[in-house]
Amino acid sequence: MIDVPERRATQGPDGLLLLLSGILLAFGLVMVASASVFWSATVSGGPWHVFERQLLFSGIGLIAGFVVLNLPLGLFLRMRHLVLVVALALLALVLVPGVGRAVNGSMRWLPFGLFRMQASEPALLLIAIYLAGYGAEQGGRLAGGLGGLVVPLLPVGLAAVLLLLEPDFGGAAVLLAMAFTVFFLAGARFRDLLILFLVGLVVMVLVAVAAPYRVIRLTTFLDPWHHARSSGFQLVQSLIAIGHGGWLGTGLGRGIEKLFYLPEPESDFIFAVIGEELGFVGMFTVLIGFAFLTFRIFWIGRGAEKVGRRFEGLLCYAIGSWIGFEVLINAGVNLGALPTKGITLPLISAGGSNLIMTLVALALVLNVSIWISTTGHRRPAVGEREHV
Repeated sequence: MIDVPERRATQGPDGLLLLLSGILLAFGLVMVASASVFWSATVSGGPWHVFERQLLFSGIGLIAGFVVLNLPLGLFLRMRHLVLVVALALLALVLVPGVGRAVNGSMRWLPFGLFRMQASEPALLLIAIYLAGYGAEQGGRLAGGLGGLVVPLLPVGLAAVLLLLEPDFGGAAVLLAMAFTVFFLAGARFRDLLILFLVGLVVMVLVAVAAPYRVIRLTTFLDPWHHARSSGFQLVQSLIAIGHGGWLGTGLGRGIEKLFYLPEPESDFIFAVIGEELGFVGMFTVLIGFAFLTFRIFWIGRGAEKVGRRFEGLLCYAIGSWIGFEVLINAGVNLGALPTKGITLPLISAGGSNLIMTLVALALVLNVSIWISTTGHRRPAVGEREHV
């Protein structure tokens, strides 16, 4: 029987996590304005077009997060199977001709009037809820061997296949990394996960080499200068921007690469804009900020586990690993350490889907922190139910 809270606690959300999230969100708005002002003025007719949209998405995400913050956590646990079905349905729906919308050759978007939603973003959060629920309920089976991993791996594998069909290799990589992190922390044996990782790696390599353009994209980062006018153009411009920034940068708003040299400077390659305008110090500070954010999420999760809240703890681990892996992949792509993938920098890159879902995910962690402090557990009120 899983322990889930049924009422609200009287303590407030974790102040440090709230502060870190707010700083990164505010910094992201500043950088989106800096990275997009020239493009917006030239293409859309107004210099603040992208910034205003990002501000709107921030408001939507904060409102959605506030709603999630005030929902009982037991609701998410009880609905873990339903949210999994919704996640798979979203990933399948985006591939239906006439429903999904293609952007830059990938079928990832669902239209909603004036806005588009990237299906993988809500799907990842919903799958995180399912994985946390399964790990909390079936942790013993996960520790029993490969057989215990079959049931949760079936929907995760299906989701990964649907992401690869878009194609979205970055999203599939984040999904698998998040799943393996939750499985390991829920009790799965390392050797079993290593076997599955090697099998998954072979499958992804076979899928990649099945199309020549994927092979070119995957190998270009090894020598981008040889493909500087073709497949390596984005990475070369990113490296030029970072190199131009040096240690302290050219100054906020004074970057050159964002002036139609660096593609998508406000989204996928905003980390390169940070490097050019704020230098190595700026990039390092951002990474340290995300490191503290991820650590705090895991810290809250560990506190939940200490007082017997297994589901809440695993949910924090899933969200922390999701955000952390996205940061690592985005920074790695911008620095030329990883192949170019469409992974944005959470809370900073322009784009509504990732920003809204990240804020909702952080609100879930804050919800956990309201119930669980890292030092103890509140006393239940008289007559309050703590088990379902």
